[in-house]
Amino acid sequence: MFEWITDLIERSGYVGIFLLTFLENLFPPIPSEVIMPLAGFKSAQGELAVGWVILSGTLGSLAGAAVWYEIGAPMGKAGLERFSARHGRWLTMCPPDVRRAEAWFKRHGAVAVLLGRLVPAVRSVISLPAGINRMPLITFLVFSTLGTAAWTSLLVGAGYLLGAQYDRVAAYLNPASNLI
Repeated sequence: MFEWITDLIERSGYVGIFLLTFLENLFPPIPSEVIMPLAGFKSAQGELAVGWVILSGTLGSLAGAAVWYEIGAPMGKAGLERFSARHGRWLTMCPPDVRRAEAWFKRHGAVAVLLGRLVPAVRSVISLPAGINRMPLITFLVFSTLGTAAWTSLLVGAGYLLGAQYDRVAAYLNPASNLI
């Protein structure tokens, strides 16, 4: 998968970054911890501009988050639990995950979206309870943008600073992500 991600970024640049981060939100096993540091490394080499990398990664991620929000809104909690019971293994979630996410979301609302966008795996799932609970779309997008831009900037910056050692980013971020 790493070679495919590298090839797509090298061939497609910002569009490839947008597409990869969009897919990462729809299918979490595509890791932003690989995509964005690699793009940051390409920026350090002068192949891509840091600002455009952050923007394309943030917009791709937001587009993916909006899809899950829009799926959650008409589906409701019962529909999502049925769907996750049948297809959850592909989405890395099951009915108890849906119930926990909804309960947490009800307690924390917009802050849940903001912090959720900073945590791998939760990044995609947090959009569903926002849609299910019919959080105002503008509120969802503002807090998603803040969290996503922060996460994307951190990963791009790490890749930029680490240069050819950008693959070490995940080793540093996994413990921090688990803590959050």
